[in-house]
Amino acid sequence: MSEVKYLIFDVETVGDGELIQRVRYPDEPLSGREATDRYRKELLEETGRDVLPPTFVVPISVAVAKVAADFRMIDLAVLDPPEFRPHEIVRRFWQGWQHYGRPTLVTFNGRGYDLPVMEFGAFRYGISVPAWFNVESRSYEQARNRYNIDAHLDLQDFFSNYSAVRISGGLNLLANLIDKPGKSLIDGSQVQDLFYDGQTELINDYCRCDVLDTYFVFLRSRVLTGRLTLDDERRLLAITRQMLEEQASGHPAYQHYLKAWEHKTRVVAEA
Repeated sequence: MSEVKYLIFDVETVGDGELIQRVRYPDEPLSGREATDRYRKELLEETGRDVLPPTFVVPISVAVAKVAADFRMIDLAVLDPPEFRPHEIVRRFWQGWQHYGRPTLVTFNGRGYDLPVMEFGAFRYGISVPAWFNVESRSYEQARNRYNIDAHLDLQDFFSNYSAVRISGGLNLLANLIDKPGKSLIDGSQVQDLFYDGQTELINDYCRCDVLDTYFVFLRSRVLTGRLTLDDERRLLAITRQMLEEQASGHPAYQHYLKAWEHKTRVVAEA
């Protein structure tokens, strides 16, 4: 357990249609799906995006990479397969964080979305996480303090200097800057409709790929901070590629990711 120093994770969600109907359209006889679709349409018209707020969703996929202190990826898994039950996903996430000795959580924009989803999930399902909600500790020791990077390193905060500059292109951009696949399977805007179609395995494959991109961006961030050299990073890339190749026969997501990675490498070499 002590080998795990970081947990890199990503969350995919779907709307809680019954909650949306009760809170936003209490006087209208809408089904959960109708309420969700109506709210998405309203958001799209207002903001140009149909991303539901973390208060109105439940997690349908959480992929987590266990990473050692030497930045080697130990494992990458999704929570509660093949059922992918939201209450079990939330329970296992917080249980795992405590089980592995409260390692540093690493995300991209996790402070703005992924962690609130898991926090509201703990509230919804009555899960006690006192080490995370340590609100009586000194400010800089609180796990949820924005600048406590021992508890949570949000790579969007890191690269944007805490929102001093906007990271236009997000994780996809940063992954492409270092010649990794980026968004090459599906994107988050498709998750709700894929869920309606029963494509939970595909959603989880997508979530795995996002965690891989986040891991590689995390490695490059450690090069910036002097924790790794470029040679260290290349060694870790080779180790991770080998792990994916060894597990690819049982994971379509890894097959896809490796092909996209190889294509990106070939295009860059020919440029």
